[in-house]
Amino acid sequence: MNRKLSRLLTAFLLALAHSGEPQQPTKVPRIGILRIESPPATASIGLTAFRAGMRDLGYVEGQNVSFEYRWAEGKYERLPDLAADLLRLKLDVILSEATAATEAARQAIKTIPIVFVLVSDPVASGFVASLARPGGNITGLTNMSSDLSGKQLELLKESVPDATRVSLLFNSSNPSTPLLLKETEAAARSLQVQLQLHDARDPKDLDSLFLAMSREHASAVLVLAQPITFHRRIAALAIQGRLPSIYWAQGFPDVGGLMSYGPSSTDLHRRAATYVDKILKGVKPADLPVEQPKKFELAINLKTAKQIGLTIPPNVLARADRVIK
Repeated sequence: MNRKLSRLLTAFLLALAHSGEPQQPTKVPRIGILRIESPPATASIGLTAFRAGMRDLGYVEGQNVSFEYRWAEGKYERLPDLAADLLRLKLDVILSEATAATEAARQAIKTIPIVFVLVSDPVASGFVASLARPGGNITGLTNMSSDLSGKQLELLKESVPDATRVSLLFNSSNPSTPLLLKETEAAARSLQVQLQLHDARDPKDLDSLFLAMSREHASAVLVLAQPITFHRRIAALAIQGRLPSIYWAQGFPDVGGLMSYGPSSTDLHRRAATYVDKILKGVKPADLPVEQPKKFELAINLKTAKQIGLTIPPNVLARADRVIK
């Protein structure tokens, strides 16, 4: 028997011997997802984009990755318990959406990597030491953008030129609210717009708040960082009051909101998938700089405009990335 044949026979026998050994099961990564919304918001724009981003990177839910969803159903006070529940599951990575969910995750979870998305100011919130060097177990993508509130108010003024009183609907229990209020008030002063503040801390107050807007002769309404859970009700009340409205989230025009302008939730969530992938492959959150928005989207619902008797100026319509007819 020549040497070559001998080596082949040896390799075959070794392979045959190893084939009888029990195979170690491949570990399936487990990703926790903490959100303020209510199920079945799995079809939401952002979460759909995140799962699509994971698929593009080779992760298929139910095959080689599993997701553990926790929903606060629009109730901020539920987030700490939900975060503690995720901690007990000993997950590989947690995806938290928005400032309130990320704060709950930060308080409860000190070692599991956390990737956030749609956080207004992660440095001021204490999530990271700096955008370039996060420094802990948390990193992600911020929706922080200079003068975003100003651009939203400008769009309202262009769409409703005689708007002088704008109702500002916000939720004081949202940790990002103080920063957003400060930015919006500065923008209103520069545009000579009078803001009428309405705190929607309890969703049961929405009806009375919109009645107050009517009594105050509001020209329009700007909605700040309300949980998407209540988007249908808010959009319906704005239509009922014939109030032109602008929102921060892409999903509002799809359910009757007049327009939305802000960072693309789709883009941010897809990019969040790349962060999760890198962490699963061994990169530490501290070594992943926080990224800012790269894409912004203006969406306009022309059906709603017709319902409230508003004609969107051509120069505004021409800038829309998405028009609902």
